[in-house]
Amino acid sequence: MEYRYLGSSGLQLSALSFGAWVTFDQQIGEDTATECMVAAREAGVNFFDNAEVYAEGRAETMMGEIIRKLGWKRSDLVLSTKIFWGGSGPNQRGLSRKHILEGVSAALARLKTDYIDLVYCHRPDLHTPVEETVRAMSYLVDQGYALYWGTSEWSAVQIMEACSVARREHLVPPTMEQPQYNMFHRELVEREYLPLYRSIGLGTTIWSPLASGLLTGKYDDGEPEGTRSSLQDYDWLQERLVGPEGEANRETVRALAPVAEQLGCTRAQLALAWCLRNPHVSTVITGASKPEQVVENMAALELAPQLDGEVMERIEAILANRPRPEIDWRRM
Repeated sequence: MEYRYLGSSGLQLSALSFGAWVTFDQQIGEDTATECMVAAREAGVNFFDNAEVYAEGRAETMMGEIIRKLGWKRSDLVLSTKIFWGGSGPNQRGLSRKHILEGVSAALARLKTDYIDLVYCHRPDLHTPVEETVRAMSYLVDQGYALYWGTSEWSAVQIMEACSVARREHLVPPTMEQPQYNMFHRELVEREYLPLYRSIGLGTTIWSPLASGLLTGKYDDGEPEGTRSSLQDYDWLQERLVGPEGEANRETVRALAPVAEQLGCTRAQLALAWCLRNPHVSTVITGASKPEQVVENMAALELAPQLDGEVMERIEAILANRPRPEIDWRRM
């Protein structure tokens, strides 16, 4: 396993990590989840991602119980949660001081831990002053309930505003952002955040590296039964699969098959290795519904060094969506 620093912090995360989104309590039960976490840990994964909204908190409960039963040493693990959607009550959503403190307290109880390593503001809250949110997150760090805090799906302007407030008020600034990043969704990580990597040392813990399975090739001929596209709240994935845009996306994924074949890998491994090649990615969060998928995903680590300039240019020619300013992969 390769370990990478989380931005400019001293915390090291496994380059490939494991998350509970969608699968825990929705697609798999505790036994299978345990097998997946064990397979990830045996591969060297130390970062396990979660959120209060995943399965309405049941994903955190399941992960906490699995870690307790396995008897894993807490200091060997990096655990996360994300706060925004905690319930249906008026003060159980958003990034008010009340919900941040109560939401983290509830998450710690479900995860059966005294502290969380990484806590994220799961989305921007346009109804709460940024200073209130920054003060609450800084308080969590000061009190030892969290070690680092960050954002998820915030714009560069919003992140910089939070950093400015923290510097002005002598508070703890955000350390990391958790954005979606994959071959189809690149703008934030490769263009918008580019100034932040140097100016504030932003780390990134990216999600959906396989574009929710689209990049694996399983949608090449349509939508198989039992896939994520049929799950609730997956309208955005449906948009990628239907109509002219959907067919164009599937054609792109099909065009990647010969590249993967030449490299002797699956398209899923190719997509993960492509994400790993970006030096601004601190860790790639993977998911799985069976341990065999975990093993397959981990093999992307060995593949990443093979994606040299020539291979990357071939991939970019197929994708034809590189943002500007573009990253010169040949100098990495």
